[in-house]
Amino acid sequence: MTLPRSLAVATLAAAIATPALADEQKVYVNPFMGFQWFDEDCDLSETATFGVGLEYRFLPRWAVEGVFSRGDADRQHLPGDSDFEDYRLDGLYYFADPDEDWNPYVATGAGHTDFDEIGGGTDGETRLNFGGGIRYNVSDVVSLRGDVREYYSLDKEHFDTLATVGISFAFGFGGGEPEPAAPQDSDNDGVNDERDQCPNTSAGAQVDANGCELDSDNDGVADSRDDCPNTPSGAEVNSRGCELDSDNDGVVNSKDQCPGTQAGVEVDERGCEGVTERVQTFTLEVQFPFNSDDIGDKYDSELRRVADFLKENPGTTVEVAGHTDSVGPASYNQELSQRRAQSVADRLTDMLGVDPDRVSAMGYGESEPVADNSTEAGRADNRRVEARIQLER
Repeated sequence: MTLPRSLAVATLAAAIATPALADEQKVYVNPFMGFQWFDEDCDLSETATFGVGLEYRFLPRWAVEGVFSRGDADRQHLPGDSDFEDYRLDGLYYFADPDEDWNPYVATGAGHTDFDEIGGGTDGETRLNFGGGIRYNVSDVVSLRGDVREYYSLDKEHFDTLATVGISFAFGFGGGEPEPAAPQDSDNDGVNDERDQCPNTSAGAQVDANGCELDSDNDGVADSRDDCPNTPSGAEVNSRGCELDSDNDGVVNSKDQCPGTQAGVEVDERGCEGVTERVQTFTLEVQFPFNSDDIGDKYDSELRRVADFLKENPGTTVEVAGHTDSVGPASYNQELSQRRAQSVADRLTDMLGVDPDRVSAMGYGESEPVADNSTEAGRADNRRVEARIQLER
């Protein structure tokens, strides 16, 4: 027993000295069954064996295993059979890490086997073994294992062969997987750095899922710096998010019908010289047939209200403003609103006797809604014609 004990002490010493180097150690319980063939000089016939191993994988590719097995072999030349028990300690080297599916290995070790003798007593042998096998990981806990060993008896100087298959159960301890690092969020905007497309956002700024500051009106200026929220879609803005007024006349470009006015010149709300003051706006109850600018005679009384007001106030002018909802292309809505405004203007001058110089027509399409275009009621409110009465001063 001196050799197996020495090997056990050496292997256990290595295991104790090295676990600090392992990320995780594993212990396997390895029950198995197999078949053993004895040397032809031995009086025993081949037989089935059963056993269990306790394996300690102290490094990813190194392990030590203690094994116990037993069997009952018929004698070839003498009557009866012989029960035998085998104890051994092995060292294993794996060619793959524990988390890989397939783990082939080589092994060597030493142990002691006791054979029952005829008439009582036992015959003991010290045996070396060498061989190899393969482990297949079904899961983190369960694996299948096949193993083939060649035994050499130091006492009888003969060779035996053992082949086994079994199932293994793993128990992990030690280092284990390191805790994943908490996601970093350098600018504290609630979006971790891996997903943050806009690092270093200002403290307290509202951001979207990509970590970029919100820009609710999509004008290119973040809400935290936008002095003019809700600018119309497509309008050019300055660095403060406000619509441009290129000629500095107080009327933004999108509403300036007279761009390039001279500095200091007084302008009206359209950005044109000759300041006017609007004194009254009529929303005319005029409805048009679908895709038409024809005005029915039933609206004469509605239009006469405007004509009478203009005649009673000679210093006034009127702009007939046509509007549409947002259904359909914007360019078409612009053209349709212009035609409808012109129809109303023509009716005021041709049939109701208003001086043409005092009447203008302007189509605004869908650009000046007064209600929500996402509802039917809102779209109906936006399909309107206004008479904007102005008094020169």
